[in-house]
Amino acid sequence: MKRLTREQAAIVGAYTGFAAGPFADIQNYAEKVLHRQIWTHELGQRSVAQELRDASRADFLAICYDEEEAS
Repeated sequence: MKRLTREQAAIVGAYTGFAAGPFADIQNYAEKVLHRQIWTHELGQRSVAQELRDASRADFLAICYDEEEAS
């Protein structure tokens, strides 16, 4: 079984709220997709977590298993 890349782990963490890799990678990814500096405490705020989930949705879906592509 292959492991997630650090970028994929950051995407999973950003979208789900569950860390699958280093926290710093999640924070860096969050800053990239939200186009602003993110303070650590902001990630615990529901509004910022939802904003991050919305911003990372396309990337998250892009790394998810697709049965049609597997065929």
